[in-house]
Amino acid sequence: MAADFHSPALSDALVILGAAGIVIPVFARFRITPVIGFILVGLLVGPHGLGARVAEHPWLWHVTISDPGALAPFAEFGIILLLFSVGLELSFARLWAMRREVFGVGAAELAGSAALIGAGLALGGQAWPTALALGLALALSSTALVLKITDARTPVGRAALSMLLFEDIALVPIIFLLGALGGTGAGGDGILATLGLGALAIAGLLVAGRLLLPTLFAHAARTKSPELFLSASLVVVIVAALATSAAGLSPIVGALIAGLLIAETEYHGEVEVMTEPFKGLALGVFLITVGMQLDLGRIWADLAAILSALALVFVGKAVVTALMLRLSGARRGTSAEAGLLLASPSETTLIVLTAASAAGLLTTEVAQFWQTVTALGLTVTPIMALVGRWAARRVDRGTLRPPAEGEGPRALIIGFGRVGRLVADMLDQHQQPYLAVDADADLIMSARQDGYVAQFGDAARPGQLARLGIDRASAVILTMDDPQGVLRLVRRIRKDHAQVPIIARARDAAHAGQLYRAGATHAVPETLESSLQLSEAVLVDLGVPMGFVIASIHEKRDLFRQQIMDEGDLPEKPKLKSAHLRERMPG
Repeated sequence: MAADFHSPALSDALVILGAAGIVIPVFARFRITPVIGFILVGLLVGPHGLGARVAEHPWLWHVTISDPGALAPFAEFGIILLLFSVGLELSFARLWAMRREVFGVGAAELAGSAALIGAGLALGGQAWPTALALGLALALSSTALVLKITDARTPVGRAALSMLLFEDIALVPIIFLLGALGGTGAGGDGILATLGLGALAIAGLLVAGRLLLPTLFAHAARTKSPELFLSASLVVVIVAALATSAAGLSPIVGALIAGLLIAETEYHGEVEVMTEPFKGLALGVFLITVGMQLDLGRIWADLAAILSALALVFVGKAVVTALMLRLSGARRGTSAEAGLLLASPSETTLIVLTAASAAGLLTTEVAQFWQTVTALGLTVTPIMALVGRWAARRVDRGTLRPPAEGEGPRALIIGFGRVGRLVADMLDQHQQPYLAVDADADLIMSARQDGYVAQFGDAARPGQLARLGIDRASAVILTMDDPQGVLRLVRRIRKDHAQVPIIARARDAAHAGQLYRAGATHAVPETLESSLQLSEAVLVDLGVPMGFVIASIHEKRDLFRQQIMDEGDLPEKPKLKSAHLRERMPG
């Protein structure tokens, strides 16, 4: 009997894996978030894209999604794994320290956004129960996309995380409230019962996790089986999500708690590495389902109304979020960036819209319209994040004033991470004036607080180097971890300033050669000396005589010199001798 090659599951798997294999490397090559790529794939292969042409061209069945609804469980699992990974990066102590932001700023932001959007819709002619339901739904922000785009360890990421955590907690009460407004809910008793069961489920997870997880992962670690370790991790996530779901809470609350519990064990790093590929792929499935909901024909037909709706949501949420953060003491740049980052609707908006429809608060036509608005809003979330970063830089220029400038020459340190700080420390130790510059306002704020002479600025922008005083710079030190960006800056500086010394951080010997060819005075490969010194320490500890070690290190350094000379087309070999080895050399 011939095999059946018309399996919907296999066809869908082919599309998803093919999309991941194309989208991730292509978009990474151009430094664009793959979020946009996955959404575009969903638009292309979904029922409103090529999927609508299957009847005319049957071969398209193999490269389209045959049943978009079948992907919903995988999309939900992606969001669950995302919240689990957030929990792994947190701790109970850190979460407790965020309680003011979560239950204070987060609650104020949700209530304020819902009130402002609802008022706008009511003024536009919607009945107040409908306007309230839409306001609550649209006030939610996307946990899946926002936490994928931002880093929870930055001020903007922490602000976003606190608000998103409150929204996830508030999801169940919102659904109960909509049911009560529509006359289909269980009322206050139902809310109290759900909250009571939820509290019991959370307490049970906390107790069981404290008692069982260390033993469970210890046994898994002793087997040295990656498969068993991964299975144990996924079982913990799924059990926690099912427990909170059975109690009436969102399953993502259980996933977050599972991550927090594992974060308290010594195995959290291994778990994070193990689950990362699954999280990325499952999140990609969710983004594909978002793209499938976009009907370009409908969007074009209702373009004016959809743009007006998006403007109401974006402006309302951005203003309220930024205002709440400013009132809580956040910087202007952080408030502006977080406001724009959180301005889009959420995947949970679709859940609330469904609940509002079931409660009779929304007609089918109104619900479909706002589902389209939500899907389009999710699509432009990465663009809003970029606009937010740009806005934060513009705002911070007015608050981060240049430090007092002396009349004499000074070194310019462009890029002020760990390497830049070390260079500044050495210059300061020898009383050499400097000015540190970085486009990350948080780094500059922290550096100022620590006493460094630092200024906010993006050296890659036209005219910025002149404003930084490069004409009177004693040297320019480029320490950024951006090989191509460093190369472009070296070329620009050397073209306009032929005499200024340029000392640049190089990725490796080949990159150092490119920098020399572009005009760098010195290019220091970051991996070269550290690797040689590490090799020296190993050989000495293994008992190899010091003379042989030094000779072999010199030989290897000569090879690097020759490589850099060839790459950079240099007339003589660059000096790469480290001070550490010079001290050990005889004579």
